[in-house]
Order: sequence, then C-alpha cells, then structure tokens
Amino acid sequence: MEEPAMHHSRTGAPGKARRWPAVVAVVCVLAVLAAAVYWWAVARPSQEPSVPPSASAPAGGDDETQNGEDPAGTDDDTAPVDEDADKEPIPEPDDNSPQAKAQCAVEAMSIEERVGQLVMAPLYAGTDPSALYDLIANQHVGSVLIIGNWWSGTDGVRQATDALQSYAPENNRLLMTTDQEGGLVQHLQGPGFDSMPTALDQGMMSTEALRQSASVWGSQLNQAGINVDLAPVVGTVTVDRNANAPIGALYRDFGLDAQGNAEHAIAFIDGMRDSGVQSVIKHFPGLGGVTGNTDFTASGILDTTTTLDGPEVEAFITALEADPAMVMMSLATYQQIDPDNPAAFSSTLIDGYLRDTIGYDGVITSDSLSAAALGAFEPREIGVRFVEAGADLACIGASEYVQPILDGLNERAASDQAFAEKVTRSAIRVMTLKYEMGLAQ
Repeated sequence: MEEPAMHHSRTGAPGKARRWPAVVAVVCVLAVLAAAVYWWAVARPSQEPSVPPSASAPAGGDDETQNGEDPAGTDDDTAPVDEDADKEPIPEPDDNSPQAKAQCAVEAMSIEERVGQLVMAPLYAGTDPSALYDLIANQHVGSVLIIGNWWSGTDGVRQATDALQSYAPENNRLLMTTDQEGGLVQHLQGPGFDSMPTALDQGMMSTEALRQSASVWGSQLNQAGINVDLAPVVGTVTVDRNANAPIGALYRDFGLDAQGNAEHAIAFIDGMRDSGVQSVIKHFPGLGGVTGNTDFTASGILDTTTTLDGPEVEAFITALEADPAMVMMSLATYQQIDPDNPAAFSSTLIDGYLRDTIGYDGVITSDSLSAAALGAFEPREIGVRFVEAGADLACIGASEYVQPILDGLNERAASDQAFAEKVTRSAIRVMTLKYEMGLAQ
C-alpha cells in the first residue's frame, strides 16, 4: 500500500520531507519490476521456431499457398490460414429433368390446379372456343379434345386451337388432342388435311411407307395446332371382324396379327413424332374380343378371352417401345383379368400391371368417360374411380360431364388425403409430359 505515501510526498505534506529518498528508491524498484514484467509478457522475442507457410499448407492447395510462396512476395511467419474458410459451398447439380421440373411445378399448385391437369374437355365442331374459357382460365383444365366433324381445314382448326391456348397460362400450355386415325375416324378434314386411308389399309403398307405417310399427316395436325393424336389402335381383332363393332367393323385396326399390329403402330408413332406430334396407343388391353361398341352400349362389352400373358397384350407392350405419349384404357371388362371392373377403373390393370409389373410411369388416359359403357355410374364418381385405379387424364366426350367430373375429383381430394396424393402423382405425370413436349416452362 504505497500509494498514500506517494500521494502525500507529491503534495509536500509537512513533516514528511525526510522520507523522500526512501520513497524515490521504492518508486525506482517498482518501475524496474514493471519493465521486467512487460518485457517477459509482451516484448521478448518468440522462443518458438517460425514455420514457413509451405510447411503447414498441403501440396496442391489454392493459389495463395502453392509452392510455399506468398503471392505478394512477403515472408509472413504468422500461422497459416484455413484454405477453405472463404470458399462458397459447392452446390449440388440442379436436376433439370422434365420430371423434376414437373414435381416443382405441381408442388406450387393448389389442389384445384392439380385436379384441372387431370381433365380433358371436349370442343365440338361449330362450338365457339370461348365456351371453354372458364374451364381453362378459372378451373385449370389442362387438355382439350377437338372432336366432331371439322371441315374448316388446317386454318380453321388453328384459329380454334390458338384461341384455346390463349386461355391457358403462358408457362403451362394445353395438350391439344384429336382422333385422327384415318378412314371413318378422322375428325379434322378440309383444306390442308389429306384424306387418310383406313387403318386396315395402313396395315397393308410397309412400315417404312407408313412412317413416311404418318409424318405427312402429323405435319398437317401440327399446322392446325394439334400436339397429340389419339391414335393408333393397337388392339388385335380375335372375333369375326363384322361382329366386332368397335374396331373390326370400322376398319380401325391394322388387320394383322398381334406382332404385325405392334410394328405398324410403332411406325405410325414414329412418323407422327417426326412432325412434332405425339401419339396414344389404344384401347388397352384391346377391344378386339368384344362385340359391343363401348361408345354406344353397355351390352356385349365383356371380353372373355384376353389374358395378360397373351399376344394381344404383348402387342401393346411392344408398342410402348416407341414411347407414345399415353396409353388409353378401354371401357370394356376383362373376365380373365378383372371381372369386377371396366379396364379404366381396374387397379389390377393400371396400378398392378401397367405401373408395377411393366413399370410404365407415363400418362394413362381413358376412352371417353361419358360413353354409354359407363352409363351405370354417376358422373361425379367416374373421374374419382379412374384416378383411384392409378390413371391420370380423364378424356371426356360429352361437355355436360366435365363439370361433374371436376367437382367429384375436387370434393374427394379435399376430404381424402390418400386420394389427394394420387391426384398429385397423376398431375406430376401429366406435367412431365408437358415439359417433355415443350408445353410447360
């Protein structure tokens, strides 16, 4: 406790002058001690050997440490700096696949928008495109079927398809489809459209000639704004042709055995694709073994012979090698496969066989869900049964069925989480196709 003595000496307090020399001595001693402590703690030279940068930097490091040289030419003895401290993390490569893009797009959609992607609404010849404005712009319908007898040629059809596309979002255009098989099933005619031969006549062509012809027909569809042709028929007629009302009697099949039908289907698909138009193989697993036309009747539509390991189904599997845009499900019932459900409602055929056994993860669409074959079902439940079975895109031939099918899908998705997940998976498949076709961005 020397501070009081120092304080009093500096003030020259009386009676204390005789202590001055002692005080000076003490102060000097303290100063020496303080200097010694400072030298030991701060100013003394380091006793540790200096380490050159190259000794602690790994060979082949970043530019500042390679060869142990400092780029500024200084000899810095400080500890080496962590090379990775200032580096940005290396990002994972982006997945730009159509499926990844589709998943991101669907995740950003509301459930109503997802449901809309699962519906194909019809526009009949003579109907103004504005009739579909609300369905497309407000209820998010993502596909349109151009149906009926259009005689306005490529220019007239293009006016309608352009108007319809203008109602859709810029980054999510419409799948624009039609039935253009040839012969009695050719919805688009007039200037710019060739008169297509029946599929039976097409079956008489070589596959090379058929591909070339299909490319011409496809270019005409492309010019008209059609991007998907709901053709070809891949079914093999196994009963009397004249008795086979949906296919044989109308010359809609290639008229060959199952293998020949598959080869001609591939040629047709490839030719259409050559002109920028996608195709759909139909009607899985085939309508060649029934007598009734599912469009017009619920009678005579039980197939008793077709099996999953038979050549008729094998023709479809072979045609899948051409990578068509979709598989269309039949509305007939197949006793040897699933006797309790039409093919379009059969989880055995769709989720079980096509999805799990074959591994097909593309879009599965339907023959018209408003057809007479399904007349026993309520319109609101038709779309639900279709998606529940594992399918995706509900093709609707009658305009009055569109709203009930939309409502049924939305109501079920809102109340059933498992079903909403099926809707999401189906929407991803549809959007994947759109990204592959350049319709989505």
